[in-house]
Amino acid sequence: MNARAAANNIEEAPGLPGVSFGRSSDGLLVALVGETAFAMAPGRDGGHYLVTGWRIGRPMAQWSRSHFYGHWGELADEAAFRARVLESAEHQREKRALGRKEIGSRASTPWGASQGATLYAEDVVFHSTAGHGGFHISAERNRKVHPLLRTEGGWYEEDECWAAVAITFPHLFTAFERRCAERTIKDSWPDAWEVIFGTVLLPGESREKDRRAFEREHAADWIVISAITSDQQAGFVEVVATLGGKRGPGTEERRFLVPSAEYSIGRFGFVIDPARHRIYGGPSSFIGWNGRAGR
Repeated sequence: MNARAAANNIEEAPGLPGVSFGRSSDGLLVALVGETAFAMAPGRDGGHYLVTGWRIGRPMAQWSRSHFYGHWGELADEAAFRARVLESAEHQREKRALGRKEIGSRASTPWGASQGATLYAEDVVFHSTAGHGGFHISAERNRKVHPLLRTEGGWYEEDECWAAVAITFPHLFTAFERRCAERTIKDSWPDAWEVIFGTVLLPGESREKDRRAFEREHAADWIVISAITSDQQAGFVEVVATLGGKRGPGTEERRFLVPSAEYSIGRFGFVIDPARHRIYGGPSSFIGWNGRAGR
């Protein structure tokens, strides 16, 4: 640690120049990677989450919670915060080494006119638009994408489909991006992942497979599709549930009361226990529910 950093209670990450940790004016654990600032912000029930800022332009000791606006998910503890920061630093270093180029573009995309693009390679281009974005790859490149993940025309939107480009051309992406791509495909297209890599995803390894298992297990159970804190029954949540969580015209709906302290949605929905959660037929806190016969 150099003298200036020591004087300001800043801890520099060994082996990673440009990465430093410190404390904000309001006591938050903070970090700086290039021009990106990170903080470990307190959440509900004693938890924490990662927040980010950009070009704060003052010493860490003068930062405060108000300087951060980006939300990057929950954190288990201080060790998790440090790991996320170092992961981001390594990601940024790898991006610089890849030499991606920013260019002007007005190309037409499935998401509107491009407002700028990033060249990952001459025929692998990421377009940004007013509302969305994604990759466009050449026809030759597109033929190399596995048929189970391939899109017509070589357009791959940024939310999920981009992952097909990353696993097909991994040398164009950072290690962090490759991990995200693997997670995305396992979660969204587990059948394709299992065919491509000749493996079977176990419980907990794919959100989509876990969702299917949940639906099979609870096909005959009442699952909550809507909930509201009850104005009529203090300490309870009024919920609307259907068999298997189905929706649509003709679907039977029932109301139940669930103790507020017990109600937690979970990954795929709250399952009613008829032995403990009583059917409710009284005045409703749902707008438009009162007066619906037989409910």
